Amino acid sequence: MAGKQTRTSAPPASAEDVRAFYESHPYPAPLGDLERHRALYRNPERRRALPLLLWPMERQRPDREILVAGCGTSQAATCALREPEARVTAIDISEASLGCTRDLQQKYDLRNLHLHRLPIEEVGELGRTFDEIVCTGVLHHLPDPDLGLRSLRGVLVRNGAMHLMVYAAYGRAGIYMMREYCRLLEIGTSEAELRDLGVVIGALPSEHPISGVARRAKDFTYPDALADALLHPQDRAYSVPELYAWLERSGLNFGRWFEQAPYLPQCGAIARTPHAARLASLPPRWQHAALELLRGTMVKHHFTARRDDCPGESQPIGFDGDAWRAYVPLRLPWTFSVRDRAPPGYAAVLVNPAHAYPDLALPIDAAEERVLAAMDGHRSIDEILKGAAGGIGDARARRFIERLWQHDQIVFDLTGSVRPAG
Repeated sequence: MAGKQTRTSAPPASAEDVRAFYESHPYPAPLGDLERHRALYRNPERRRALPLLLWPMERQRPDREILVAGCGTSQAATCALREPEARVTAIDISEASLGCTRDLQQKYDLRNLHLHRLPIEEVGELGRTFDEIVCTGVLHHLPDPDLGLRSLRGVLVRNGAMHLMVYAAYGRAGIYMMREYCRLLEIGTSEAELRDLGVVIGALPSEHPISGVARRAKDFTYPDALADALLHPQDRAYSVPELYAWLERSGLNFGRWFEQAPYLPQCGAIARTPHAARLASLPPRWQHAALELLRGTMVKHHFTARRDDCPGESQPIGFDGDAWRAYVPLRLPWTFSVRDRAPPGYAAVLVNPAHAYPDLALPIDAAEERVLAAMDGHRSIDEILKGAAGGIGDARARRFIERLWQHDQIVFDLTGSVRPAG
């Protein structure tokens, strides 16, 4: 029977099977402290950038209501530390995971964090609504992901936003091959069997589809991470068209990818191919679908979503007309520039370390570098171009600003420049 399982399905499992799995194998690896996260978010621009991915047009209250759905071992504690004025509610079905979070809550005196053992499908029992919902790496493990997503939609305020992550189908081919292998051999989750499984994966040739995943994964050497990837009782994965359809039948609209450059034909090596113009002429969702096929190795989709009755546009950023001149650009604090390896004719290469694809590095010339250096997070593009960074011309400036945005180098604050609809 194991040989008849499909690539993206596991044997039928109940919610209790999933709960029992996480009681034995809490994931991610529990953290002993949050000092690295506290150091990161001392940077106010980092704290400012994340909400702008969700709400570029709306000023966000620091005291907003946040739900971390399927919080695992540390995600909710990190959120509460980062957003001290917010009320953070966290739910999970695993008492082991909640226990790890509770330890961090006590260590850092996180009085704004409230924990509940509760399945996502029953989140309505809290009797609360939320401005922001974070649910990453969870919905694809539910017996009915549609029910889970609809339940979250039911507790999201009308102008709220979700940060979601689910598995991507094509890049996980090697994982599903090894899951089938583990079923055939009836490999269990004991420490010895996980250790042996890790040795076997390490001995596979580099051409095997699992080898690339194992190299890119930061925690594959952690036994519970290996169990989560290859021995979880239940998961599924989504192609881009499946993801869009899933959102729509759940009453949600797609917002944007957290890292959008891998999905855009204007970025990277794809932009220099004979198909670039044909790809760019497609509607956005089909551009994204085509790029997932061309990239071939995406293992997860990180994205934002809004209710389908939310006022305004899900993706308000645009470069037609002159509205872009009033945008306030904020350089993402985790990006950096490399000058000593810039190609001939360029002053620097911009890198976003969140990108898994090296071809997404963006070379810029000296004039463009001056424009980038003038982005202080407070001045509008129009003010920047009229100042010392001017002189490159409107058409060229527009193309450059758009490329920075497409390549995940900047986000925009539109709260003072564009009035939200409704």
